[in-house]
Amino acid sequence: MQYTYKILLHKEPEGGYNVSVPALQGCITYGEDIDEAITMAKDAIGLYIEELQSRGESAKFDCLR
Repeated sequence: MQYTYKILLHKEPEGGYNVSVPALQGCITYGEDIDEAITMAKDAIGLYIEELQSRGESAKFDCLR
């Protein structure tokens, strides 16, 4: 099953974008531009969920199906 998570893009004054995933506490990343930030967010979400699963935990599914 595939889920879609909301992300928040925060433009940084020095350039680039910080990205956070509200449903996944502590899941944050960075990209030089919006496209890279979105790509990095997808990677971070995948790694976050993979790490939870490796510890026998499940992700909070406060997301869209």
